[in-house]
Amino acid sequence: MSIEQNISEIKETLPEHVSLVAVSKTKPIALLQEAYDTGQRIFGENKIQEMTQKWEVMPKDIQWHMIGHVQRNKVKYMAEFVSLIHGVDSFKLLKEINKQALKHDRVIDCLLQMHIAEEDTKFGLNEEELNTIINSEAFQQMKNLRIIGLMGMATFTDNNEQVRREFNQLKIIYTKLQKKLEGLTVLSMGMSSDYKIAISEGSTMVRIGSSIFGSR
Repeated sequence: MSIEQNISEIKETLPEHVSLVAVSKTKPIALLQEAYDTGQRIFGENKIQEMTQKWEVMPKDIQWHMIGHVQRNKVKYMAEFVSLIHGVDSFKLLKEINKQALKHDRVIDCLLQMHIAEEDTKFGLNEEELNTIINSEAFQQMKNLRIIGLMGMATFTDNNEQVRREFNQLKIIYTKLQKKLEGLTVLSMGMSSDYKIAISEGSTMVRIGSSIFGSR
């Protein structure tokens, strides 16, 4: 099947309020252009250098989402153009994003990444760390970033009940956070293998790569 058919099939399964991030990491520009030509405008990359190279040559109405683990010393390379940073998992990283956004006179949208999986390899905050950050005075003074939601990854497993439980846990944290922070609209959870479960548990943004571009 073509990229166009893949995107169109996926979009048919997405409710109106759910955004599709086409995970284009490691994919050549020709394939991204193919997806762009079908109307896809949100692309997710996990390496800042690769994302910057693609941003330089591709149409400027694309929203670039940084979906991978972010190293603080690399933030400066994407601060000029990144639309949304998904994996914000520390106060130090927030501080750096705010600092680099200020240099470009921008407000950068961010998602705080929560650790919900039963796997040590996944990054993310626990609920206590989340509350410590949002209640801190230093956070409240950051004017060049905006937290618009949460992101989380479920355990990579065939056990759908476990995946559902983890997504549900994230939805509960998100709902609590909405009472403390204004302007939360994004709950980014769900990938090619589990996005349908994620949507049924309240996801508003799914990150899909292999089902669009084929397996790596």
